[in-house]
Amino acid sequence: MKKRLLTLYIMAMLAVCAFAQRGQLAAMRGVVDGGYNFWLYAPKEYVDDGRRVPVIIFLHGASLCGRNMQRVRRYGLLHAIEKGRYYPCMVIAPQNPGGAWNPDKIARVLDWVEARHDIDTTRVYVIGMSLGGYGTLDFAGTYPDRVAAAMALCGGSTLKDFSGLGRIPLWIMHGTADRAVPISQSKSVVEAIKESGHDSLLRYDWLRGADHGDLARILYLKQTYDWLFFHTTLDDPREVDRDVTISLSDLKNAYTNLDPEATRYDIVKEIKPKK
Repeated sequence: MKKRLLTLYIMAMLAVCAFAQRGQLAAMRGVVDGGYNFWLYAPKEYVDDGRRVPVIIFLHGASLCGRNMQRVRRYGLLHAIEKGRYYPCMVIAPQNPGGAWNPDKIARVLDWVEARHDIDTTRVYVIGMSLGGYGTLDFAGTYPDRVAAAMALCGGSTLKDFSGLGRIPLWIMHGTADRAVPISQSKSVVEAIKESGHDSLLRYDWLRGADHGDLARILYLKQTYDWLFFHTTLDDPREVDRDVTISLSDLKNAYTNLDPEATRYDIVKEIKPKK
């Protein structure tokens, strides 16, 4: 009951008018030895009130790889926040310079943030698309004890052992008309988790007629974050929310009310560390 009340509170927070909210965004370059450069976003609750907040790790696709960190703001969580969406959480958005996402490098970035900021380590979420979908599954499967829930969009996995993915609430989604990453990549992960015998926390949806680009719209939907925020590593036993749904109709309306002229955060040199 307490968790349900917490979920309702978070949903109410998400509904607050974006114009009344403003957070901070900082580009962190070269601060993590053996890690990635990354953007760090902190919401108003953390910046102004010092409130402990959840964390979402967003892993981008191949088109945003490189050394120009501005690319990471082209779509996804940072872009959604900038254009009017509001999520009461810290966002870690690494930039992959190229190649496959490395779970250990992602973990080092998370270590750095946890050491310097008072975040809720029981509510760390990871979501990624395309190459980032691969990264999401590889990271969550390698570090399942650190992940409260994960959502992988039109990706796949390079894992050899899928037992870790069976220990966390996981939602895999792929469009049937995806020509960039075949849906077979996601289906093979689902089958591997099933074959491992640890699929009680698994959800998957094949969105009929959706292409590769359509899946990016999921990153702008309120339902996405309602689903993620439902979960915590303190759940005993662990459970997966099966009530939240995402349909093709939802995707068509995902960009509704985005403000092309707005900016919902201040860009700063560094998010203030915890005291």
